[in-house]
Amino acid sequence: MDWLESAFSTAQQWLFEGAVQPLMFMLGLGNLLEDGFAATGWLLVGCIQIALMLAVIGPLQRWRPVEPVTDRPAIRIDILYTLIHRLGLFRLAMFFTLEPVFDGLFGALRVAGVPTLHLDALWPGVTDVALVSFVIYLVVFDFADYWIHRGQHGFNWWWSLHSLHHSQRQMTLWSDNRNHLLDDVLRDSLLVLLAQAIGVPPGQFVAVVAFTQLSESFQHANLRLWFGRVGERLWISPRFHRRHHA
Repeated sequence: MDWLESAFSTAQQWLFEGAVQPLMFMLGLGNLLEDGFAATGWLLVGCIQIALMLAVIGPLQRWRPVEPVTDRPAIRIDILYTLIHRLGLFRLAMFFTLEPVFDGLFGALRVAGVPTLHLDALWPGVTDVALVSFVIYLVVFDFADYWIHRGQHGFNWWWSLHSLHHSQRQMTLWSDNRNHLLDDVLRDSLLVLLAQAIGVPPGQFVAVVAFTQLSESFQHANLRLWFGRVGERLWISPRFHRRHHA
């Protein structure tokens, strides 16, 4: 894990110094260099995700497709949504609109003495091991995301937003990010609040988000694959997800 973190940090520094930092100075955003460096990490994660989607999930789709591709214009729209989210454009908009609100809220809570529950500190020597804490946070976020999705079904106004995601009849690896942007704002805001409440470190938060996004892209794929009776309860397969998506 250490060598992987080191390689990612080196790549992030190289991308920031070579492209992002000069652009920020040119746009007069030199006072936001620290935030720009963090945004570079999200951009790099997005590029890695797209590369993996094209190199791994794409060939799997062509190998064992469930159905022929008949609506390529709809898929191109899905690709646009995916690029907006994975390359950080949506997160950039969140930064300039909602980040000050979250900073003010969390600052007020700290001043009021409201503590943060650090899940990775519950069992020193065990839960603070990087891999163990990652699995813990992954399970917590997956559980929370499940109930968020149930909540979307429970409120008509929220479902009217989220139904755009379920309107796609030509499901592929690009379908996950096809959604109403306001719905994404609501969902992401709840997950940010959860991350702050349980003390997820920034690096772990990026890793959890990246893993779950790749998993969801895989689950939406046009791929004839399932994991058996036991495996389906551990990780939702493309076949199971396709059956219940509509």
